Amino acid sequence: MQRNPYEVYRKNQVATASQAELVLMLYDGALKFVNIAHDAIEEKNYEKANKNIQKADDIIVELLGTLNHKYPVATDFENVYKIIRDRLLWANMKKDNDILQEAHDHIETMRDTWKEVMRKTNNGQNVHVGETTSAE
Repeated sequence: MQRNPYEVYRKNQVATASQAELVLMLYDGALKFVNIAHDAIEEKNYEKANKNIQKADDIIVELLGTLNHKYPVATDFENVYKIIRDRLLWANMKKDNDILQEAHDHIETMRDTWKEVMRKTNNGQNVHVGETTSAE
């Protein structure tokens, strides 16, 4: 049985990633699924749009589950994630790309903020989701 080299690479990438890199991968995955859903809505392929919006929402739920509430900023992250989930829900129900774009923009902002945290903290070493850093 021959294995897909790309799949082997992806599994190794995930297995060797730091916690901060895994969070970044989650954001990138959510953006990928939102983009696929956007195109599916344009094509009026609502089943595909639904499937990919749900995948993006699953990622946001996973990110919610990683929050460490002993740090006050976790509440801010939680509030943004709830807004994203709301926008994904409404975009899915209405098949509305304008609403979906709002979710995309929020996810992108969170991803870019996370990248900046990683940059300022040596690739996120010793940083947990919802934790503030002295580098901020």
